[in-house]
Amino acid sequence: MTRDTAQVSIKDAAFSYGRLRALAGVSLEVRAGEVVALLGPNGAGKSTLTHVMLGLLTPQAGQVHLFGARPQNAVARGRVGVMLQDTGLMRYVSVRELVGLVAAQYGRAARTEDILRDAGLADLGSRRVGRLSGGQRQRVKFALAIAGDPELLFLDEPTAALDVQSRHAFWQDILDRAGRGRTIVFATHYIEEAEEYANRIIVLQEGKVVADGPARQIMTRVSDVTLRFGKQEAREEDLARLPGIVRVRNGPSEGGRWELVTSDQDATLDTLYGAGRSGVTGLEISRTSLEDVLLALTKETGR
Repeated sequence: MTRDTAQVSIKDAAFSYGRLRALAGVSLEVRAGEVVALLGPNGAGKSTLTHVMLGLLTPQAGQVHLFGARPQNAVARGRVGVMLQDTGLMRYVSVRELVGLVAAQYGRAARTEDILRDAGLADLGSRRVGRLSGGQRQRVKFALAIAGDPELLFLDEPTAALDVQSRHAFWQDILDRAGRGRTIVFATHYIEEAEEYANRIIVLQEGKVVADGPARQIMTRVSDVTLRFGKQEAREEDLARLPGIVRVRNGPSEGGRWELVTSDQDATLDTLYGAGRSGVTGLEISRTSLEDVLLALTKETGR
């Protein structure tokens, strides 16, 4: 299968829990080698979409295929690895025994030590699972997800409870897998991780895809820039009339600093500094973050 081939194909998928509409006609494709982040507020449909893609839920309308077949077929053949938040673990076996058991199902028992190393568990193989910390249990879940060396990985909040060093090692492993043609789909609340590690971001809101593309492309949806500066003799009504101004925040508080949000940074600054007598001091410029964009997208859909 080449990188141009869709490993995940969803067309007009819909699903409701009674009167609650979780998916409202979602259509998307994910191709080999992509690292895709699913973002959206709680209740946006991320978990339902993941469960539909895995065949854990059957859409009430539309179609879902993994590798051109029913999701259950791809999962049964070991082509898909899954790491979910609600995964239960056997408590009274060692980490090595548990990982080895799952690896054996894929004919990879001999690679158990390699799997432990890749998941950052090389020093914890003999420890009983029930005695692990939250972050260590999270690494065990990841080890089980990669035990079969799957072509497609679904990860739900994969770095929750991990420390900074473990997160870095985790994402290095993920990028290495993507470089070998593996496909990664992950849901996260860590927006900075999506921005740094995903080459594609899908934003869900009210069961619909409201944005889909590279982080930079999505961020162009909101081009506002925040300017912070000191200007002792400025008046709020004068600043509000500057070109490009969206709103004036705060006021001459905290040492006389102002905060302006503008959609046209150059025009605002040209006028603000015009005639060489601006009196502006300590200018700070903050550009739009992905979190700002997600908040804006949420407002666009009325929530």
